[in-house]
Amino acid sequence: MEDLRDIAVDWAVLNGLVMAQNHANSAAERAVSHAPFSLVPARIPRTCFDSAVKLQPLFNALVHAVSSDAAFVKEVMDSLSTVDDFIAKCYKVYVQAVVQESPSQSITLGIHRSDYLLHKNEAASRIDIQQVELNTIASSFGCLSTKTTELHKFLYERADTAKDYNLPSNNALQGLTKGLARAWELYGSPTAVVVMVVQPGERNSFDQRWLENTLFTQYGVKMLRKSLLELQQQGKLVGRERKLILNGETEVAVAYFRAGYAPTDYPSEKEWDARLLVERSYAVKCPNITYHLVGSKKIQQILAQPKILDKFVPHRGHAELLRSCFTGLYPLDSSAEGKAAYKMALQQPERFVMKPQREGGGNNIYGIDVKVALEKLSPVERNAYILMELICPPPARGVLVRQGQIIQGDVISELGVYGVWISEGDVVHMNETVGHLLRTKVAESHEGGVAAGYSVLDSPNLV
Repeated sequence: MEDLRDIAVDWAVLNGLVMAQNHANSAAERAVSHAPFSLVPARIPRTCFDSAVKLQPLFNALVHAVSSDAAFVKEVMDSLSTVDDFIAKCYKVYVQAVVQESPSQSITLGIHRSDYLLHKNEAASRIDIQQVELNTIASSFGCLSTKTTELHKFLYERADTAKDYNLPSNNALQGLTKGLARAWELYGSPTAVVVMVVQPGERNSFDQRWLENTLFTQYGVKMLRKSLLELQQQGKLVGRERKLILNGETEVAVAYFRAGYAPTDYPSEKEWDARLLVERSYAVKCPNITYHLVGSKKIQQILAQPKILDKFVPHRGHAELLRSCFTGLYPLDSSAEGKAAYKMALQQPERFVMKPQREGGGNNIYGIDVKVALEKLSPVERNAYILMELICPPPARGVLVRQGQIIQGDVISELGVYGVWISEGDVVHMNETVGHLLRTKVAESHEGGVAAGYSVLDSPNLV
C-alpha cells in the first residue's frame, strides 16, 4: 500500500494534481503539495452515474428558465433579502443592474455543477441518487478531477488491473474550457480577454491555472486573474455599450467568477462596487447576478414544492426526471408548511440538515445542533434557512491519501456533474454535460468540500 501511495503522490506532483498548502499572493511564498485523493476509486452504480449525466442539461435549462422569470425572482428575493444581509446585497446589485438598468449583454454563460449522494430506496430495493445542491457560481475542481481520473487510469494500467475498473472518461477540463472559449468567441472581439475573478491568496489556484493555460494553448485566448478589489481599481465602463476596460486598454469579453460567492469575499464596499461594475458591463458574466441568486438554497427548496417545477419545465417527462432526484426540502418560514417543518425538526433533529444561503462548505447545521439552532432563532430569522432531509448513503471502505498520509475506513462519496449553458436571447448555443467530480470523505464527516479540508478527490468505478 505504501509503495502505491508513493507512486501516486509522485505522479500527482509531476502532473499538476496539486494544491497550495497556504494562502499566498505570490509563487515565491506558496508551499505546494499533492491534492488529497483516493487511492482506490469508489464503486458507484452505473445507473446512478448515467442518471446524473442525463439530468445535467435539464438543470442547465432550469436555471435559465427560472432566471428569466423576473416576477418569481423578485417574489423570492424580496422576502429572503429581509433576513439575509449577503443575499440582500446581491439582490441590490440585481435590482440596479438588471431591473433599473436593463443588461447591455444578451449572451449568458452558466457553468453549473449539480451534486448528489447515493440513497438506498428501501421501497424499490435499489440505489438512487438524491440531489444535495445545485451550484451556479464558482464550481471548482473540474480540472483537478480530470487529473484524478488520469491518475487512477495510470495506476491500474501500470498494475495490469485496469480490466477490474470501469472508469468513465472525464473531460471536465476540456469541456469547461470549451464553454469559456465559445462565450469569448460570441462576444466578438479578437483582442479581448477572459478575466477570472479570484480570491486573494487562493489555495486552489492550480485547478484554475489548468483552465487558464488550456484556454490559451487550445484557443489562443488570454485569461487574466483579478480580485474584486483589483477590478474596482482598474476597471472602467466605456461607451454606450458599457464595455469593461482594464487600465484604459484591455477589453474584457468574459468575467468568470471563482470568487464572490461568500460574504468574506466583500470585506469593503469597494468589492461590492466591483461586482456592480462587472454586472453593468457588456462583458459576458459567468454567472450573471441572476444565475447567482437562482442558485440559492431557498429557490432549490421552492422548486421542490408541488407544481412549481412544472411552471419552468413544461415537458412532463423532463419535470418528472428532475423531481426524481429531489429529497425532502422544507421552508422554515411562517407559512403552515414552515411551521410544520419547524415542529418536525425539533422532534427529530437527527433526520435533518439546516442550510443557509451560502456556498463553500462548512455552513450547514446537522443533527442535535439543528434543535439548538432553531430554539435560538426567531421566526423571522428562521426564514434565512431551509430544512433538508438528511441523505444517508450506504458507507463503503476506502483508502484516502492526504498530506502523504494513508487514511483507511468507512467513506461516503458525493458525485458532482458539470454542465455548460450558453444562450443569446432565444438561441441556445451550448447546453452540455462536460464532466464530473467525485469527492470522498470519511463517513463521520457531514461536510463535503475538498478546499475546505473535508474530502478528497476520487473517481467513480462504475458497477
